[in-house]
Amino acid sequence: MAFFRENTILFIVLGLSVAFIFSVLINSILLKFSQNLGNRNHNNHNNIRWNPNVKPSLGGISFFVIFLISFIVLGFINNLTPLHFSRLKEIGIFVVCTIAFIMGLADDAYNTKPLLKFLTQIACGLILYFTGTRISIFSVETLNMALTVIWVAGLMNSINMLDNMDGITTIVSIVILCFVISLNQKLNLLLTPLPILSLGILGALLGFLIYNWHPSKMFMGDTGSQFLGCFLAVVGIDYCWNSFSLVNNIWQAANPAVLGFTMVALVFILPLTDTITVSINRIRKGKSPFIGGKDHTTHHLFFKGITEKRIAILFFGIGLIGLSLALNQILNYQAKWLTVSIIFCALTFVSLYLNTILKKK
Repeated sequence: MAFFRENTILFIVLGLSVAFIFSVLINSILLKFSQNLGNRNHNNHNNIRWNPNVKPSLGGISFFVIFLISFIVLGFINNLTPLHFSRLKEIGIFVVCTIAFIMGLADDAYNTKPLLKFLTQIACGLILYFTGTRISIFSVETLNMALTVIWVAGLMNSINMLDNMDGITTIVSIVILCFVISLNQKLNLLLTPLPILSLGILGALLGFLIYNWHPSKMFMGDTGSQFLGCFLAVVGIDYCWNSFSLVNNIWQAANPAVLGFTMVALVFILPLTDTITVSINRIRKGKSPFIGGKDHTTHHLFFKGITEKRIAILFFGIGLIGLSLALNQILNYQAKWLTVSIIFCALTFVSLYLNTILKKK
């Protein structure tokens, strides 16, 4: 392990390569043997999904399998060199990600009631809070608990809503996990639990992207989006909301709440923008924000003449800019870059929102 501590790039390449290979193999097996299990839009005469084709929604299974393998690797590394992390926190992360996976699997199979999904998401937020994965930007602990639960439930729904076009959620999730791994590599904290798990899931997403890139052969389904939403909520708490705790010596004069909200806006700019935009537009029309439709930011870009592949590349580019600004803020905080970050978030939101309400001539 000492070798990998001194050669973190090699550790990243090795971890990504192994996870990528596993992901490609698992997804190829699932694709080969899938007939009806997990097929989307099968016998659906009132289809509201963007892609009308029948395709297996089994990609999330590969995410969870590699997540389990990553946990085994984590235990092996901990036996070789103690990582000094909270066992309760580790159990909490494992439990909520498993619950999210099972709930998504049930939803793909049986179309579970929205209330049941929402209550499960609330339960995930509470479990995380009471096992030590919690937002800590307020002096009043009740506010921290409420924000933690809202964040977990909100992001699980947000990632699920963003999964509306080939490759989009996969690309956005890849960028977020790249932020986590890059930050920990810079801080020399790569051999800690969340970066190791993130490395495994990043490799899983890269392998899945081969099958999810337009024209896709496979969807991740609610199985994948619920699991990803839960895991990304966890890393968002530790590395965005609570990022001030990573480099306190640099941020002594900064407000933790302001910086927490800014980091979240930068790293999660695309899922948050899409969810807020869709919710505003649907409420304005007297519709429920939780009913699916073809009115997402991605869909409106397509209506303006941008191809699905180019939309995915555009979202990748926006995500990389947000990632770069967030890394710069955490590693080298400066007030002027905070202003630049806020302007970037505002411009991204306004541009994507206006695109949904301005009609093409």
